[in-house]
Amino acid sequence: MSFKQDRAVELKQRTGDGHYNCCQAVACVFSKETGLDEATLRKLGAGFGLGMGCMEATCGALCGAQLVLGLMKYQGKPIRQDAAELYKKFTTKCGASICKEIKGVNNGGKVLCSCDDCVRNAVEILENEIFPQQ
Repeated sequence: MSFKQDRAVELKQRTGDGHYNCCQAVACVFSKETGLDEATLRKLGAGFGLGMGCMEATCGALCGAQLVLGLMKYQGKPIRQDAAELYKKFTTKCGASICKEIKGVNNGGKVLCSCDDCVRNAVEILENEIFPQQ
């Protein structure tokens, strides 16, 4: 495990006013690389936690990873291939991309991947497979 992975999980586990949702935790550990301060990344990711707040949509950790991907790779040309690769790698590691599927809401309570592991996996994919030389 890397420092970024550990840090992202630590941010996710905070409680109270210092709480970070899954999206914020992933995005904020790439503050230096994206050139955006952590406060801005927290604002950008605020609406993406818990499957956009209702568990019906994409996992916040995956949203955070896609946000970082765009901030780091987009240069005026589509990055669909990179986004698709990130999505595929995440769903392979986590078992699904929709929050409630990952959390077992639709499959009898069988959790496919914990929130901490979704955060850890999203950061790992960015570090090791999308931006391996950074």
